[in-house]
Amino acid sequence: MITTRPEILGTFGVITTTHWLASASGMSILEKGGNAFDAAVASAFVLQVVEPHLVGPGGEVPIIFHSARTGKTQVLCGQGSAPAAATLERYKSEGLELIPGNGMLSTVIPGSFDAWMQLLRDYGSLPLADVLAPAIFYAEKGHPLLPRVSNTIAGLKDFFEREWPTSAAFFTPGGRVPAPREIFRNEALANTWKRIIRESESVKGNREAQIEKARDAFYRGFVAEEIDRFVRETEVMDESGSRHKGVITADDMAKWQATYEEPLTYDYHNYKVHKIGPWGQGPVFLQTLALLKGFDLAKMDPKGPEFIHTVTEAMKLAFADREYYYSDPKFVDVPIDVLLSDAYNDERRKLIGEKASLDLIPGVVPGYEAQVERMHEALSRLSRVSAPDAVNNEPTMADMRASARKGDTVHLDAIDAEGNMVAAMPSGGWFQSSPYIPSLGFMLNSRAQMFWLEDGLPATLAPGKRPRTTLTPSLAHKGGKPYLAFGTPGGDQQEQWQLLFFLRHAHHGLNLQEAIDMPMSHTAHFPGSFYPRERKPGNLAVEESFGKETLEALAARGHQLETAPAFTIGRMVAAAREENGLLKAGATSRLMQAYAIGR
Repeated sequence: MITTRPEILGTFGVITTTHWLASASGMSILEKGGNAFDAAVASAFVLQVVEPHLVGPGGEVPIIFHSARTGKTQVLCGQGSAPAAATLERYKSEGLELIPGNGMLSTVIPGSFDAWMQLLRDYGSLPLADVLAPAIFYAEKGHPLLPRVSNTIAGLKDFFEREWPTSAAFFTPGGRVPAPREIFRNEALANTWKRIIRESESVKGNREAQIEKARDAFYRGFVAEEIDRFVRETEVMDESGSRHKGVITADDMAKWQATYEEPLTYDYHNYKVHKIGPWGQGPVFLQTLALLKGFDLAKMDPKGPEFIHTVTEAMKLAFADREYYYSDPKFVDVPIDVLLSDAYNDERRKLIGEKASLDLIPGVVPGYEAQVERMHEALSRLSRVSAPDAVNNEPTMADMRASARKGDTVHLDAIDAEGNMVAAMPSGGWFQSSPYIPSLGFMLNSRAQMFWLEDGLPATLAPGKRPRTTLTPSLAHKGGKPYLAFGTPGGDQQEQWQLLFFLRHAHHGLNLQEAIDMPMSHTAHFPGSFYPRERKPGNLAVEESFGKETLEALAARGHQLETAPAFTIGRMVAAAREENGLLKAGATSRLMQAYAIGR
């Protein structure tokens, strides 16, 4: 098939991200003798500069990686947990039924910096200063501002000036919105990174000791102290329609660190797919594969109605289980072995019929009946909760709510000649989520909005607990060997777009770019993870490039179609390594930002 771009092929290294400057920066690190881990870290920090509406230093990241040295595929969890003062009682006393999608109360401990530093320390090869140099350059010297960033700032201008003055001063200096492609700088952020490097290099020792000092500077030094001060002194408007202060402290940051974990895996034909645990939505991908294993997808047209209907209905069942069972397994007993078992999915598969389901149907695991009933009741109450009148009636707040929900994420994949492989989904800390901290040059995250403020639910708010993140990178082995790293931004749509890509590649023989360019779809049938947790029963968003015949057939099956223009759904990127050392990469042309580079 004709593609928008070639599938990149090489043997030296490949990197693919959601912004060309990040991809180029990662490739430059490989050219300087760094490995895939060095390149991934460099790209991630550049993304924090060039896509500030999607990610920032105050955010989080789950990473799945394979080390050629150790022969292991692991997860590095950079999802921060709830602060010690983030209790159910405290938040309920604020008059809240849901945690707002922005502002100060929605902040958990920033996790991405520690995750990237540990990855660099344990698996990278270059000094911290070399790896951060590209990001510091773009923050200090400037980069061409994406049109989408300019447009998002324009939509928030009035709100920033009225409610978040520090954000207004930085993003709209003198009351002016920076124009698309204007050179945009963040000297304060560059200064923060340069100070971290200076403090790290004050340590007389090896690179590992210096990276440890950088971790201290962020979590037990000046960065944590500045976050603590800003949160204590700042009370801001959020989506609830009221002003609140945050609860995160320097002590919270000092006690937290990213953690290595074993991935969840599922064997699917000749592949073994690796995902994060049920503290995120990663197992949805695996559950859907378990359901689809009973269908002959290879015989279905990959852009036909039978294929899209079957995959969509399977995803509806897996996402229903996400709502009723997933949470941080350090706090909640998640029956993940049952949810991925053949016996369970053989029964669930019988629910996939010829018509689109309009119901949210979780499975009932023995011993969890009371939990399922509590979630039924909570979701029923949620459907009656509306945003406060103060939000609905205030134009600037209406704009704020719309823009806050548009916060998204980024993705990167990197593979080197030795076979090191990284898939990472950095997110959070975007400028819609929280006010700009002038002394540091970045914002905090809003991931706490994924907690529930009702007692006894899997995802009920609790100190030290990880929110059930939507961030979900993927890494697949083929024939027992590490093969494919892939992912896409998109919140609740991440697993859906990744699944379509993977199935088309695995079953229909499409190369990476061909699978990325195929028409995309997703459903909002289940409750959203983000405030205000809206649900659209039977919904199916589809690109018009599926063609009239397919769209009419899907509508006839009962899907409530939302038709989007061609090449507007999804932001897939992917990289692969064949057993003979051939490296491959692809990136979507949607939004005209993502790029794959390799040689």
